[in-house]
Amino acid sequence: MSSAYAAGDLPQACVGCSMEDARTTANEMLLRDIPISVWTDKTEYGHNDMIMVKGQVANTSGFPVTVTVVSPLNSIVTIDQLVVAEDGSFQTSLNTAGAMWKYDGTYTIKVNYGNSEKSNSAKVELTGGVVTGPATPTPSKCSVNEISANGQCIPFSISGGVVKSATLNTNDKSIVINIDAKNDGTLTVTPSKEIQDGIFMVLVDGEQWDDVEIDGNKVTVMFLAGAEKIEIIGTYVIPEFGAIAAMILAVAIISIIAISAKSRLSIMPRY
Repeated sequence: MSSAYAAGDLPQACVGCSMEDARTTANEMLLRDIPISVWTDKTEYGHNDMIMVKGQVANTSGFPVTVTVVSPLNSIVTIDQLVVAEDGSFQTSLNTAGAMWKYDGTYTIKVNYGNSEKSNSAKVELTGGVVTGPATPTPSKCSVNEISANGQCIPFSISGGVVKSATLNTNDKSIVINIDAKNDGTLTVTPSKEIQDGIFMVLVDGEQWDDVEIDGNKVTVMFLAGAEKIEIIGTYVIPEFGAIAAMILAVAIISIIAISAKSRLSIMPRY
C-alpha cells in the first residue's frame, strides 16, 4: 500500500522517525481511515499453497468479518466468519489444495463487515491446475419466461435488468444467475422441487442479501443497479448425474445398516 504522505511531510505522530518508520506509520493511519481493508502475503499461488489473508477494520463494532472466496467460474469456494481483534485486525489462512481450488485463474477474496458499505476485496492468481475455457453454448428449449441452467428450465421474471445466463452449482446446492442490472429492480425465480428445494439463503455479488422474500420455492430478490450475480442457495439442487448419485447413496445406506447390525450382534452377551 502506498503512503499518503510526501517525503517532506512526515505524520506528526512520527516526528524524528526514519523515513521507513514514517511510511509504516502513515500506512497504519491510512488503514484506520478505510472502513475495512484486506490483503494477502502474495498475489500468485500454486494449487497446494496456503494463502495468508490479513485485514483491518477501522471501527470495531462487535461483528465478525465475513470472508467469501469466489472462483474464476463465479462459484463460491468457501465462506467463513472471522473474529475481529480489539485493535481491529483479523487474519486467516486458505488451503488451495481442495477440489474447489482446482481451476487456474483469478480468485476473489471478498470481506464484509456488518453492511455492504463496509466491504473490500483482494484478488489472487492460481496456476498449475485445470485451465478454464469458454463453455460451448447449447441450444435452449426453454420458453421466453424460463432460463436454462444446465439443461433445466427455471421460470423467472425480472424488472430493472436482464438475465444473461444461469448455472446449477451442485457443490454449493445453488442456482447461479448472471444479470445485467441497469436500474434497481427485482428478480423472481420459481424452480421446481426436482431442480432445487429447501431455499434458505441468497447472495448478491457474493454477499448475503436481506432484501429477499422466500415463499416455499418462490424467491423474489430486490437488487440494486449494477448487480451482476445472484446465487440462490438451498438444501438440494439436482445433481449432474442423478441416477449414479442415487445408486451411491443406496449402497452407502445398505452398508451402514449392515455394519450397524454386525456391531449390535458383536456386543450381545453370550450365555
